[in-house]
Amino acid sequence: MFRWSGLATHTRGLIITGTGVIVLTPDTLLIRLADLDVWTITFWRDLSLGLALMLGLAVVYRRRTIRVFLAIGWAGLGMAFLFGINGILFVVAISNTGVANTLVILATTPVITALLAWIFLRERVSLELWLVIFLSMCGIAIVVWDGVGRGTLLGDLAAVSVAITMAGVFVILRAARAINLIPATALGSLVAGLAVLAVASPLSVPWSSAGYVAAMGLVVLPLSFGLITLGPRYLPAPEVALLTLLETVLGPLWVWIVLNEEPPLLTVIGGTVVLVTLAGHSGYQLHRNRRARLPRATGGVG
Repeated sequence: MFRWSGLATHTRGLIITGTGVIVLTPDTLLIRLADLDVWTITFWRDLSLGLALMLGLAVVYRRRTIRVFLAIGWAGLGMAFLFGINGILFVVAISNTGVANTLVILATTPVITALLAWIFLRERVSLELWLVIFLSMCGIAIVVWDGVGRGTLLGDLAAVSVAITMAGVFVILRAARAINLIPATALGSLVAGLAVLAVASPLSVPWSSAGYVAAMGLVVLPLSFGLITLGPRYLPAPEVALLTLLETVLGPLWVWIVLNEEPPLLTVIGGTVVLVTLAGHSGYQLHRNRRARLPRATGGVG
């Protein structure tokens, strides 16, 4: 019988974060199917994400909801600010530079996260994890090799800022892991959505796109980001950032399956490198956690 309480902390983190990232992978497909301008899709994605998370928190905590929001403190406000800015900068990046450039730059997020975690949290990154990060970045570089160098300076700088702010989010989540910061994610999303209202056209969404927008904002994003927000409670911040690279690799797979857009050979090769690297790392960690807990589960040895 499955017993959640019997799992190692690291194993819980892998399950929670991995599930969150996998749930996030259809996001790219839904954006394509919605077929809206970038500001309108950003408005509805962020606004609905924030409202859905708030509704979920209200259902779970009921009379304690306001107390849960107040409990986020300065760490939560800082994370909400970074999360909101991150959402806006991402749109600026993909609107002003090539998708390939953006993906290559965002692939540096685990490295930036590792450096920030070492500086501010004194969390040492193992040689094994550095190797996994390096191999994963090589895989991402293979995926986007053909598109590098086509973007503009503004878009590239925005993408760098996205990587830095997301790394900051992961580090804050790790530092304040004793606090429930899902309310901060909700607040940050609302800020991002309202910030682009002036340049969006929220009432122009046709009925044919409304279902895809609702699926994104009310199901995919709240569930995925809710779980990813919990990830740093159990995993080092760099490892959470590393697992989010799965979305970059698996997102195009959904587009291929549904829209029949066959990915280039380099995408298949690079994606395979990332998947094999992350699967091998996670499998090894699960095996090590199981062996570490085995003596205690069997009552000890000797």
